[in-house]
Amino acid sequence: MKEELDNFYLSRKEPQKSTLLALRSIILAYDEQLSETMKYGMPCFLYKKNIFCYLWTDRKTDAPYILMTEGNYLTHPELEQGSRARMKILRIDPDKDIPVETIREVFREAIELYRKGTVKLK
Repeated sequence: MKEELDNFYLSRKEPQKSTLLALRSIILAYDEQLSETMKYGMPCFLYKKNIFCYLWTDRKTDAPYILMTEGNYLTHPELEQGSRARMKILRIDPDKDIPVETIREVFREAIELYRKGTVKLK
């Protein structure tokens, strides 16, 4: 699994590679209960063994984004629903500074869903 994850990041071109690696570090450092695995060919981050978010890139622009699995419960104005029924995304511009505080705000809101029981832990 580690090799598959490493290959995902290292196979990307710059500036996406650096952005994705930085996002990986930001996500894993946010909470000690977050861990990383691979699902559907993309990095998947788990909160207490429950799917929390994914890292992926836009098909057209190749720009990275964080896909929040419980997005329908999240209200942060930077999140985009698009045509997704359940999930929302937070786009990250690889040519700009990563919006670390925005990511923290989204994660704070998302983890609170689990802590309050709005989203049930398995």
